[in-house]
Amino acid sequence: MNKKKILMLGGSLYQVYAIKEAVRLGYYVITCDYLPSNPGHKYAHEYHNVSTTDKDAVLELARKLQVDGIVAYASDPAAPTAAYVCEKLGLPTSPYESVETLSKKDLFRQYLKEHGFNVPHAKGYTSYEDALADIDSFRLPVMVKPVDSSGSKGINKLTDKSRLKEFVEDALKYSRDKRFLIEEFIVKKGYQISGDAFSVDGKLVFHCFGNEYYSSQVTKDFAPLGECWPLLMDRSVEDKLCADLQRLITSLGMKSTAYNVEAIVDEHDNIYILELGARSGGSLIPQITHYATGVNMVTYVIKAAMGEDCSDLQQAPCRGYWSNYMVHANESGRYAGIWFDDDFRKNHLIEFVTDVKEGDEVHKFRDAQDA
Repeated sequence: MNKKKILMLGGSLYQVYAIKEAVRLGYYVITCDYLPSNPGHKYAHEYHNVSTTDKDAVLELARKLQVDGIVAYASDPAAPTAAYVCEKLGLPTSPYESVETLSKKDLFRQYLKEHGFNVPHAKGYTSYEDALADIDSFRLPVMVKPVDSSGSKGINKLTDKSRLKEFVEDALKYSRDKRFLIEEFIVKKGYQISGDAFSVDGKLVFHCFGNEYYSSQVTKDFAPLGECWPLLMDRSVEDKLCADLQRLITSLGMKSTAYNVEAIVDEHDNIYILELGARSGGSLIPQITHYATGVNMVTYVIKAAMGEDCSDLQQAPCRGYWSNYMVHANESGRYAGIWFDDDFRKNHLIEFVTDVKEGDEVHKFRDAQDA
């Protein structure tokens, strides 16, 4: 077999896009995770039941299969695994230590502080007792977060110290490392900035940022329900954010990779980078970016992982108006179906994506897991 081999970490619904793209580009595609029923595996040439967070097991698999590149597409937990294994095998990657820093909220906040970026007062903990002893050093409200979760899972806004234990237990439930972060809440001006970016050989060459939406009608009013594009911020804010991102990418020694970016502007026009995930965004953000700009970042994710030239990637404007929306239930029950307004379906709906089937249990919206 002459085809180059690519190992895709995960086969979930959103990862199907990357698996199909790798096949289209002519690679021999191997998927792995601990869920054989995931939809992406049927599009791959080969599947192995290996957890994407088990670094040594993935290393053993990659070594045995003699793969040429590894992708952790739209997956926070798998991003450090991909970097770790690639570094061990001499495959294209950004530094494992840097990817690990970007993947752990406590390490990331500390890094931002040490390198002169705007950052709220924040600290990581492993126990409720340590957090309780420190809580008076924070100005309420604060956010209590698992250091290593995504999609707002296990995140709570603390306005009353009496609920600290409850929120710590919730955060630890969603943390693989059993660590959580407490950070002061920043009052933002305008929308939260959300979107994807890409660096080639450490240079930020492409970004497409939008506006994140929340609802006061759900329990966690800080869990995003969707985004829209283009960005409704002054160009100077966008330029300043890109300058901060470039400084951070350079400092971390990042190479050719996609990023999921979350940032806010406070009441004094200070920019805070909340997340710089070393992977593409979930919620179909790369697909919307493709519609909006004509740039298929999934192609470049695959090419970068395989060590191919990505120098033709360049900035492109957002054309038209686009959004994604997390369809959710206002009460728990069983999924009966979904109906769209005829005019909306005909004139505005591009894709509806779900793996929820009729009769499945659905939970009242808390965070991304309930979308």
